[in-house]
Amino acid sequence: MNNEKIAKIFREIAAFYEMKDVPFKPRAYERAAEGIEELNQDILDIYKRGGLEELKKEIPGAGKNLALHLEEFIKTGKLKLYEKLKKKIPVNLEELLAIEGIGPKTIFSLYKKLKIKDAKDLEASALAGKISKLPNFGKQSEDKILKSIEFSKKNTGRFLLGHALPIVQKIEDRLKKIPGVSKVTTAGSIRRMQETVGDIDTLVTARHPEKVMEEFVAMPEVIEVIARGPTKTSVRLNLGINADIRVVASESFGAALQYFTGDKNHNIELRKIAIEKGFKLNEYGLFSAKNEKKLVGKTEGEIYKKLGMEWMPPELRSGSGEIEAAQNKTLPKIIGYKDIKGDLHLHSNYSDGINSIEEIALAGKKLGYDYLAISDHVGSLAIANAMDEEKLLKQIIEIDKLNAELKRKKINIKILKSAETNIKKDGSIDLSEKLLSKLDLVIASVHSHFNLSEEEMTERIIKAIKNPHVNIIGHPTGRIIAKRPAYKINLEKIIKTAKEYKVALEINSYFTRLDLSDTDIKKVVELDAKMVINTDSHSSNQLEMIKFGVAEARRGWAEKKNVLNTWSLQKMLDWFIRK
Repeated sequence: MNNEKIAKIFREIAAFYEMKDVPFKPRAYERAAEGIEELNQDILDIYKRGGLEELKKEIPGAGKNLALHLEEFIKTGKLKLYEKLKKKIPVNLEELLAIEGIGPKTIFSLYKKLKIKDAKDLEASALAGKISKLPNFGKQSEDKILKSIEFSKKNTGRFLLGHALPIVQKIEDRLKKIPGVSKVTTAGSIRRMQETVGDIDTLVTARHPEKVMEEFVAMPEVIEVIARGPTKTSVRLNLGINADIRVVASESFGAALQYFTGDKNHNIELRKIAIEKGFKLNEYGLFSAKNEKKLVGKTEGEIYKKLGMEWMPPELRSGSGEIEAAQNKTLPKIIGYKDIKGDLHLHSNYSDGINSIEEIALAGKKLGYDYLAISDHVGSLAIANAMDEEKLLKQIIEIDKLNAELKRKKINIKILKSAETNIKKDGSIDLSEKLLSKLDLVIASVHSHFNLSEEEMTERIIKAIKNPHVNIIGHPTGRIIAKRPAYKINLEKIIKTAKEYKVALEINSYFTRLDLSDTDIKKVVELDAKMVINTDSHSSNQLEMIKFGVAEARRGWAEKKNVLNTWSLQKMLDWFIRK
């Protein structure tokens, strides 16, 4: 049971009542939400222990009626009152309340007068000048709303994994050099390789904890020491992110690593299983509930084994079926970080990249690749310095010469001739059929007209998939994390069409994209279509971003069989040729 989910529902009920000026109820639900958030135990555990009376006792502000609501939610997973209120006023409260200066009464007024349901509607109405024409608003209020929306977009309280990970790696490297330190691992969303992270939690085993704390606070990235203790210290880094370090005993390291890796949903489910088996699980170990005797805790593996399941990679720990799969020994053999045999989406200095084709090829070879594809922009995409047909022909000749030169030097890497073509508004490809036929692979991507309807955008991409020369759909949903949402598409329809026409969907590893998302990848896996993992690199040192795409694939339960560029060159090309 997710305490945060229940607290969110209670807060939204409070907001609904505030919209209608219902006395007393808004504050009652708000107080109950605060009480739930402050709990250090799961509501389901409280209810199992003593029913309604225990809920009223443990949650400040939870009287009989609110306790009955909690019981209903625990038993059914729903709350009739909440569903009824949402039906009457169908607005996205979570989105709108996150915007500074927008309260429940304002939301209700804007819904009644302009049918504004979410942040997108709000921004569109403000940009169109509709809000300034309403009574009690005016131009100043409208401008403030627009500024708040922009601020909300830029300040989500989370940080891109690609920004946080390099700092984490530096911190870990320094900590490992401290005398007496034997283990250093960063847990949390970093270890789960989530696309964004909230903070950094690092665990250490060491003979001299005080020395670790001393070195940690002295690191150049630290701009503020929030709290310092003998075995735990919290700081703020220059990135703006908070970082905690904990020194734990080696006999409890596995338990601490499991506990702080999470995620929360995963850990709650795990604790429920522990209780059902007569155990108590916390950050110090797995204990007998009868006599508090510690059973295991040194490694994660022994904890999961004792609970009757396989150890699972951190990327899978999201409370979305991995525990059941681990119990049934049906966990997928997810793709590994070293399984990629070649990157198929690379930009050279022929378009908007920095490096020459040869430099990119040699960088690929250093990563152990067997092949790679130069996929520069072609057509009318001026913003990306797209090549015209004459320039593409010149590049094709250069690649042929370079492949011969690499073979002569016994450098075993094959450069494929490719291009990233633009999918035009009508779904046609921005390159002649004559030139498309000269390429080994063709990537087709949407780069404009993002605001089409779901039906129009879906049909646009499907038309590109059906083009006999197209092999890969690049960054299929068009999202840019924290900047631009995915455009509206019927993803299931696109996946099914891609499967039928032997077209792979790209997992774009560029850390600001990570498109497809992990949930999208899971859909592709379930529907048995194929994917490729590429970096979309614009310089040779960006090839290492492949790890972000692999992590996304792992969190989407993808195996090697689902990802074409884990295959040998010939096997992969044979699959594409069958189109």
